Amino acid sequence: MPLSLKPGTRVFSAVDSTELIVVKVPADPIELTIGGAPAVLSAAEKYGSTPNASNGGTAIGKRYTNADATVELLCTKPGPGVPAINGEVLVLKEARPLPASD
Repeated sequence: MPLSLKPGTRVFSAVDSTELIVVKVPADPIELTIGGAPAVLSAAEKYGSTPNASNGGTAIGKRYTNADATVELLCTKPGPGVPAINGEVLVLKEARPLPASD
């Protein structure tokens, strides 16, 4: 089910403890899954199922993005589920190097 998200929206995994905050997202609705199940917008919508944790899960305080950097999610509660957009697994966003000081 495609979701219309905006920056600041909290999303929850329906199958594990993973919670994320949307930092950057396109205006069009997207298909967001966490742990292989569609993401939910309320903790009350969670249900007990086995997450797909094939990529190691999420880490608190880390940002996850897609290849073209149109989506960015911040992990606020870690879990075994991995976020994906339209079937593309999001990867850990690399830190930018600080400018050299002389």
